[in-house]
Amino acid sequence: MQKIAAPPRAVLFDAYGTLFDVYSVGLLAEQLFPGAGERLGVLWRDKQIEYTRLLTLAGRYKPFWDVTQAALHYSVQKLGLPSTPGAEEQLMNQYRHLSAFPENLEVLKDLKSRGVQAGILSNGDPQMLAVAVKSAGFGGLLQHQLSVHAVRRFKNDPAAYALGPQALGLAARDILFVSSNCWDAIGATWCGYSTLWVNRTGAPLDQLDTEPTRIGTSLREVLEFFPALNPPSTRVPS
Repeated sequence: MQKIAAPPRAVLFDAYGTLFDVYSVGLLAEQLFPGAGERLGVLWRDKQIEYTRLLTLAGRYKPFWDVTQAALHYSVQKLGLPSTPGAEEQLMNQYRHLSAFPENLEVLKDLKSRGVQAGILSNGDPQMLAVAVKSAGFGGLLQHQLSVHAVRRFKNDPAAYALGPQALGLAARDILFVSSNCWDAIGATWCGYSTLWVNRTGAPLDQLDTEPTRIGTSLREVLEFFPALNPPSTRVPS
């Protein structure tokens, strides 16, 4: 892992998979397709990311909502599930309200109490992010909700990561980028950010000759980059 020259001055979070659990849709998927919910959730996510990469490589763009819907439609067909438009609509609506990981709200509140500028940098559409943030109870805790929709290029494209320094008015090296997706943390590292890969599943490091600045297992490890300010002493001089 790399050493940090100076503490970061702000933090940006990936949204899907980092703040919001993309596999929490598996519970509804299992109700709709008994015995296939987990498989559907995994394939749906993999195809969603694959489509973002293919579109960006080809110089094309679709909003993340449309990409997510296309990936779902492919996945139910690939698995041979007896899907209906109604079932897919239920799953898409559930995607608007993904569960947040349990420690996240506490971490975001703690960052705010420390005066840390925090935000999101995501593939998600602005409307998707707004609904997800509100549903998770994160309102008022994230000063920036940056969407690649502004540049019509998905991560790992450098134009996507450039949104952070542009919006925050800071150099990339002064911003901590946090993602549970190793490829995303590495992409941000390539673009000059300090990075934290939240490796919740114990996955191996992607072999791309680059490591994130740090690797952790929980969003709580973000707080190690931003030491709490010591309160003023109230001790009465003797």
